[in-house]
Amino acid sequence: MQDPNRTRPVRIDADRQAGTVSLEWADDHRTTFDTVTLRWLCPCAYCRGEAGQPGWLDSNPSLTPDQTRLVDMALVGSYAIQPTWGDGHATGFYTFHLLRAQCPCPVCADERARRHEDHAEIGAEDGSTPHWHGGQ
Repeated sequence: MQDPNRTRPVRIDADRQAGTVSLEWADDHRTTFDTVTLRWLCPCAYCRGEAGQPGWLDSNPSLTPDQTRLVDMALVGSYAIQPTWGDGHATGFYTFHLLRAQCPCPVCADERARRHEDHAEIGAEDGSTPHWHGGQ
């Protein structure tokens, strides 16, 4: 079971001038995203796709400065943030779980890589193809 403090922010700072969004988590970890990375993570149906159709980000677009310029940030309940971008896009609800899972710091990136390798080894041991979201 995962520690709920890993996905409970105690401070969120959107620095528009620096182009960063930082979260301090209840477990004392700190996550900082640059706005380009954050825009690439947009989870909305337009960007990610829906009903089996690819989203706009799947086309590997070149992001313009307006598309990565943070204009505003709102809380969505107690589970997500909703950025508004310079191009007017504001439909992405970035859950705290997503933001922590995609933390770009070296420690978290190494942890994700290890989990990925461990999971790939499990499939290799029994000759099966790993099922990437929760089991074989």
